Amino acid sequence: MARSRAAYEYTEAEDKSMRLGFLLIAAGLLSLLGLGCCWLRPALQERGGGGSANCTVLAVRQLGERFACTFSCGAACRGTARYPCLQVLVRTSRSSVPALLHEDERQLRTNPKCSYIPPCARDDQENSENVTYKQKYWKEKVGSQPFTCYFNQHLRPDDVMLKRTHDETVLLHCFLWPLVTFLVGVLIVVLTICAKSLAVRAEAIKKKKHL
Repeated sequence: MARSRAAYEYTEAEDKSMRLGFLLIAAGLLSLLGLGCCWLRPALQERGGGGSANCTVLAVRQLGERFACTFSCGAACRGTARYPCLQVLVRTSRSSVPALLHEDERQLRTNPKCSYIPPCARDDQENSENVTYKQKYWKEKVGSQPFTCYFNQHLRPDDVMLKRTHDETVLLHCFLWPLVTFLVGVLIVVLTICAKSLAVRAEAIKKKKHL
């Protein structure tokens, strides 16, 4: 009995392999739980009730109101500048009610009144020029041409997005890599146990032949 127990004792290398496997299993599970609670669940809620539609520009305008943004000019240099508010009103193929277009969900959360937030420059005039360039783009280059937009009737029925921050590829990677980590950990543990079991059986067969 003591010999059998001793035979199944793991070597230092096998013990390290088992620890690595269990560590990967724990890391995969914790990653899945963390992403599910902190990121994946809110992302799926944003996508719930949403879909794509064809959008057509109705009006492009600048409001008189200006908004503040924060620029960085070095490691310890930060400041505040201002930019004009550009609004792009569109009509979707799902509804006849005009909707306000936004770049993506992040821009919508940052400034729900405007359709575009320029890269923040120290000079207010540069920010205004960037907004004016975007205004000309929507008026002259896009015009009345239809384009794909995204909406969420439950969360923001009066707003549409030009692109999604949380698309299918991002969601897939958030689920895939923790799962791969978990499966690799399981594989290491199983292979280590199987290799040890085969080694013990081979040793037992060898001893029987010598008897």
